[in-house]
Amino acid sequence: MKVYLRQGDSFWYYSQLFQIPLNLISDSNPTLNPQQIMIGQEVAIPGFILEPYQIQSGDTFYKIAEKYNLHVDSLMLVNQRVNPNALQVGSYIQVPVRVVQPIVNGNRPYNSEIMMDEINQLLEIYPFMKKGALTETYLENPVIELQVGTGDKKVHWNGSFHANEWITTPIIMTFLNDYLLALTNQSSIRGINMLPFYSQVLLSIVPMVNPDGVDLVINGLPEKEPYRSSVLEMNDGSMDFSGWKANIRGVDLNNQFPAQWEIEKERKPQAPGPRDYPGPSPLSEAESLAMANLTRKRDFDWVLAFHTQGEVIYWGFMNLEPPYAETIVNEFSRVSGYVPIMTVDSYAGYKDWFIQDWQRPGYTVELGKGVNPLPLSQFDEIYEETIGIFLASMYM
Repeated sequence: MKVYLRQGDSFWYYSQLFQIPLNLISDSNPTLNPQQIMIGQEVAIPGFILEPYQIQSGDTFYKIAEKYNLHVDSLMLVNQRVNPNALQVGSYIQVPVRVVQPIVNGNRPYNSEIMMDEINQLLEIYPFMKKGALTETYLENPVIELQVGTGDKKVHWNGSFHANEWITTPIIMTFLNDYLLALTNQSSIRGINMLPFYSQVLLSIVPMVNPDGVDLVINGLPEKEPYRSSVLEMNDGSMDFSGWKANIRGVDLNNQFPAQWEIEKERKPQAPGPRDYPGPSPLSEAESLAMANLTRKRDFDWVLAFHTQGEVIYWGFMNLEPPYAETIVNEFSRVSGYVPIMTVDSYAGYKDWFIQDWQRPGYTVELGKGVNPLPLSQFDEIYEETIGIFLASMYM
């Protein structure tokens, strides 16, 4: 919601008027200096939207404010050109409405278009969240990073490295929306007050690493050549892409990182296909290179890559993980019921590379159980299991 500054207004006053934490208002207006704002400047107020209200007979600003549980000055602020003493029946005013329900509807086939639409809606309501494009894919989809918080602890989550594991994206997006709601409404998640996390943790999220692959699994063949023909050929002519893990060029993005990549290169498929091909060289793909560049730039304290399936958490790599990584994974296990597994005969993954190069905690969290892509009938159960992991990754 946007308002225009009046004589005597301040960020602090808006914080009191709308019951929104002051730091969220400041961070929603990064180009404005709170000490030098001027009359008429536009100020974003997070957690609210403006809705039209038609004046009824007998209405006053006081009655309307009471109906919406608002301070009357909030109506004055958003209707500065309206004379409150001369309201016309049938005319419209704007009413600031607190957002208390989620925008994200994750329990549906969740392709890149749906994700981008919901991200843009969230940015309108929560402008303290930041969005950046890491790269553009081969089908010209952006790989998006979202950031929430200002803390010194830097935590990263990602989803949908693998195309047919796309349910990880709406799981992440659903929690993100719940977190944003909790911040602006000063409420809790599972009894934990979320507002302190905002100033303690910088949360980096790449909700969909592989948008081209996800769209292939959900939407079917792309229109753009040569990818339309090549994916059909790689899939042996089948129009069923439910087994597709790779990106649109047939490279497994989680087999692309320079952490014993040569081992995977020798024993995995030698040509592009629906799954497991590690590519011609490490980080050959736009998506995996973008993830590597982001990780180098942000210097995360720990990372969580969400996959499906198995209800397990992989947390080691060649004994390079620090001792406290086990403490963290044990907490993840406690709050989710997932089984921690230190090592597995697998290399060249994102968390492997992170552990190898930073010697900090990295985790591959395998959500749910069954055959990928997991059915949406598991969505609610998976989300309930995963909430604790999201929370623990911030408070540990």
